[in-house]
Amino acid sequence: MSSSSTRKELRLQGIGVSPGIARGIVLLSGDSFEEPESRSITADEVEAEHFRLKEAILATREQIVALQSEIEGADHAGIFDAHLLVLEDQAVIEEVKRLVASDLKTVDRAYFEVIERYLDSLRRITDPYLQERAIDVEDVARRVLRNLRYPGDDGKSSAAKIDEPCILAAHDLTPSDTVSLNREQVLGFATEAGSPTSHTAIMARSLNIPAVVALHQFTDALEPGDEALLDGYHGLFIIRPSEETIREYEKFQAQESEVLSDLAKFRGADTVTADGQKIILSANIEFTDELTQVHEQGGEGVGLYRTEFFYLNEIALRAEDQQAENYTTVAKGVSPHGVIIRTLDIGGDKLWPHAFDEPEPNPFLGWRGIRVSLSRPEEFKIQLRAILRASAHGKVRIMYPFLCNIDELRQANRLLDESKCELDAAGIPFDSEIETGAMIEIPSAALIADHFAKEVDFFSIGTNDLIQYTTAVDRVNDRVADLYQPMHPAIIELIRITIDSAHRHGIWCGICGEAAGDLHMTPIFVGLGVDELSVGSAQILRVRKAISTLETNDCRAFVKEVAQLSDHDAIKARCLEKAMAHYPELFG
Repeated sequence: MSSSSTRKELRLQGIGVSPGIARGIVLLSGDSFEEPESRSITADEVEAEHFRLKEAILATREQIVALQSEIEGADHAGIFDAHLLVLEDQAVIEEVKRLVASDLKTVDRAYFEVIERYLDSLRRITDPYLQERAIDVEDVARRVLRNLRYPGDDGKSSAAKIDEPCILAAHDLTPSDTVSLNREQVLGFATEAGSPTSHTAIMARSLNIPAVVALHQFTDALEPGDEALLDGYHGLFIIRPSEETIREYEKFQAQESEVLSDLAKFRGADTVTADGQKIILSANIEFTDELTQVHEQGGEGVGLYRTEFFYLNEIALRAEDQQAENYTTVAKGVSPHGVIIRTLDIGGDKLWPHAFDEPEPNPFLGWRGIRVSLSRPEEFKIQLRAILRASAHGKVRIMYPFLCNIDELRQANRLLDESKCELDAAGIPFDSEIETGAMIEIPSAALIADHFAKEVDFFSIGTNDLIQYTTAVDRVNDRVADLYQPMHPAIIELIRITIDSAHRHGIWCGICGEAAGDLHMTPIFVGLGVDELSVGSAQILRVRKAISTLETNDCRAFVKEVAQLSDHDAIKARCLEKAMAHYPELFG
């Protein structure tokens, strides 16, 4: 295949969220969230409009359930369960009906306005996780509006009707779009929006579709018939690739094929250093859908199970049975390994009942994590009871996020004890010896890790926030992104303090932030004596391979060496030298 134009090659940098290389003609997809016209109705039409809403919600539900049934096995079902929670939220439905009755708006317009208010609040949130949930809400809303406008429509987007080989380009793709893609025709996709934590990215990885996101306004550079090369490993989208670039990537693909073949032998193996030191290598997940990939990649359990998706819906927030069923699915799914379930870790202004509130002046330093849970003890106990119930079916541990002092830990454990008593009185089984852990992600917690270690069973270091709060850098702010430094000397020292404190008191310590999967830092973590690394499923085999090439004593000496260096760049350069000396093939 030759380049599609004589115009020069254009390289655009985004974020690779699903590994792989794709090359083909670009097809632009443009389904949008259309604003209905503003039109008044009469009082006599209110009941009919309410009925239209009911019918549209029923039709949307049928379409979402149909999507679930089309998915191979149980993959992605959890994501669409979350869509059903959004669809059936009574707070939204009642607000729409109120607007129709009081303002005499069409139900299309009323629904659009209510959803837009919620979407606006999500888009203004500084938490990347909740920002990404906006696309899920928009996905559901788009279906409802389409069913209001075109009753009887099959609900399929243009992305689902592609019938020729292509690289799909769009502003964004919804989870519905992604799961409906014709995998024989869509070679890969690129979007202007999105992040590694989006549901679309999660599904792309599970479906093995190469994908690059966060290519800001890249569609403006495309012309009909353009060929592109998509590099999901390095986050590159190359429009009109030159013959030289094509040859480079053909060579890269051949090398990568050899690496993947070599990594396959690590799938069922333990994670062990060259001198026999065992390290647990587990996975970070958000949905039960991801368990398949954890198994395929040889993960030793789940080191971080995020539970925030329940909080998209006020009813689900209080649905103990629903939460317990979900946690039980994960506990059984990872057996004989274990799962660490992190309690709610989002800001209070992001809970559905507060979705229309003004955001906090400084949410990074505000009401979030364990602070929210402790201020809403009855709702917190619902989650704790649900986790306890799941512990009867597998190896379950509880982890409290965003702790900054010992009193917060003690308050949380008192509520856990109350929850145990309540289940005991009801005759509901649970693991009475369930382990509790502290997520160390605030510098104050790391500096008093000795005290925390006396009252918990394990630590897990959340490097994302630890870096952010130690360096005073907003990790999603492009203006200071270069100051977000995982290998800053202070970060390494705080990790050392935390691991040493854990071992001094006979408990284990893991790392569950993005740094855990950074191959530059693997020698440092081995040298510091980490017991567990929890990473994205796609990184498991690469990290396992890297660890297998390292010796513990050599890494300890390496840590002492880099401790003498005074800045991030110097440490990163030395870490790259070390990594390249042991596992150069993993850097492509």
